[in-house]
Amino acid sequence: MNMMHNHKMGIVFGLLLGFMHFSWSILVTTGVAQTILDWIYKIHFLNNPFTVAPFNIGTAATLVVFTFIVGYVLGWLFGLLWSVLHKGQC
Repeated sequence: MNMMHNHKMGIVFGLLLGFMHFSWSILVTTGVAQTILDWIYKIHFLNNPFTVAPFNIGTAATLVVFTFIVGYVLGWLFGLLWSVLHKGQC
């Protein structure tokens, strides 16, 4: 079993979460986000108590950067845990 590279896993997880939230920001910008949010709640048999706020570039940038950082940390920890648990199996 190959050793997991913590930094690479951090980058992958960070990019994944960052891209997901960048995509959400695009949906907010285009005005589609509320419809999708309403649909997600509906298919779970729930009423949507939330209203999507107007797009703000500063908020969008903060969301993408913050989720990238969180994703990086989670990916790095996943890589570390993988390496520790699989040590000696190489």
